[in-house]
Amino acid sequence: MSDLNTIIKEELERINDANTFKFETEIESAQSGTVKVSGKVMVMLASNNYLGFSNHPKIREAAIRGINDYGHGVASVRFLCGTQTIHRDLERRIAKFLSKDDSILFSSCFAANEGLFASLFNEPLGMDEWQDVIYTDQFNHASIIDGLRLCRSKSTVKRIYKHMDMNDLEEILKEDEDKDFRFRLLVTDGVFSMEGDLAPLPRLVELCGQYGITLTIDDSHALGVIGDSGRGTPEELGVQGEIDIITGTLGKAMGGAAGGFIAGDKELITYLRQKSRPYTFSNSLPPSIVIAAIEAFDLLDSDSSIIAKLKENTDYFRKEIRLLGFTILKGIHPIVPIMLGEASLAQEMAKSLLEENIYIKGLWFPVVPKGEARLRTQLSAAHSRDDLDKALSAFETTGKKLGVIS
Repeated sequence: MSDLNTIIKEELERINDANTFKFETEIESAQSGTVKVSGKVMVMLASNNYLGFSNHPKIREAAIRGINDYGHGVASVRFLCGTQTIHRDLERRIAKFLSKDDSILFSSCFAANEGLFASLFNEPLGMDEWQDVIYTDQFNHASIIDGLRLCRSKSTVKRIYKHMDMNDLEEILKEDEDKDFRFRLLVTDGVFSMEGDLAPLPRLVELCGQYGITLTIDDSHALGVIGDSGRGTPEELGVQGEIDIITGTLGKAMGGAAGGFIAGDKELITYLRQKSRPYTFSNSLPPSIVIAAIEAFDLLDSDSSIIAKLKENTDYFRKEIRLLGFTILKGIHPIVPIMLGEASLAQEMAKSLLEENIYIKGLWFPVVPKGEARLRTQLSAAHSRDDLDKALSAFETTGKKLGVIS
C-alpha cells in the first residue's frame, strides 16, 4: 500500500499543479433554477435539470406517494421479487412515448448501455464462431465507450468514424460491405453532451437501411428536452419510429433522480431480460423514482408550456451570450458550450463565476479534446428571466476580468 499511496499522491499533486483538480461544491438546497451554496443563493447553470422536474412539486408529491404505497425499496433484483406492477407500468409508458414495442429499466443509462452491448455481442446465439461490427461516433458518451470495451475483442470489430462526418462513415461502410459479419450495429448519441449538437439522424437512418445496419441512439440529453412534445432527437429531426434501439435516462430531464432504459422490439427486450447482467444482478429502481418518473411523463404530455419555456430560455441565453462576445458552439439545445481553450482558464473562470453567485463547472481533457476546454452552460425551464440576466451580467464581469472578452 505504501507504493500505491506514493504513486497516487504524486498523481494528485500533478493534477493540482495543472489546475485541473475537480472540486466538488456542496449544495445546501434542492436542485432547481437556483441553489444555495455556503448560505448564498446561486443561479444553477451546471445541471441536467432541463425541465425543472428535480424539484417540481408534483414530482415530489409523486415520489412521496411511491414510498407510501410501495415502500422505500424492493430489496431484490427483477426476476426474484423485485418486479412491482409500477415497474412494468413505467416500462410500457416509456415504450409508448418513444413509439417502440417495449422497454426495460436499469439503474442508469450507463448500466443500460453496458448491458446492451455485452448482451448482444458476447453471446454465440447458435454459432460457434462469428464476427460482428459496431460503428461508433468518435465523440460518443463514456457509457457507450465502456460498453463497447465489454465486447469480446476477437469477435467484435469496432469502427470509429469522425464526429458526425457522414462521408467518413460511408467510406467505412463501403469498405465493410462485402465482409461476412453476423451483426452490424451503429451507435450514436442523439445529443452529444459536451457539444450540444444533434446527430444527423435522417442520414444515419438512410445509411443504416442501405447497408443493413441496426441503428441505436443514446438520447439521454434529448428526452423531454427537444422535439415539439419532448420525444427527443428522432422527433426533432423527423425520424420518430425509425430508430431500432433507443437508450436513455430518467436522471436528467425526467425527474433528475436515477434510472435508465432501453426501448426496442419486444424480442430484443425479452432477450435482454434474460441476458443483461446489469439488469439481472442489480436491485430494481426504488418505487419513489418509478412513480415520480411516471408523473414526469404525465406532466410532459399534459403541459407543453414547459418545453416552450425551456426553448425560450435557451434562445434568449444563446443570443445574449454571443452579443457579449463569447464564443459558443452553434445549436438549438440548452447545452451551451462557452469555448475557452485552456483547462486552467476554464477552471479559473468557473471559480470566479462562483464568487459572482453563478454555479457552473469547467470541462477539459479527457472529457473534451485537448485545447477545447469550456464552460458547459445548461439552461432549464426553472430559470426565470431574472436568473438569466444575473448570469449574463456575471459572465460579462468575469469575462472582462480574465481577458476572455473585451
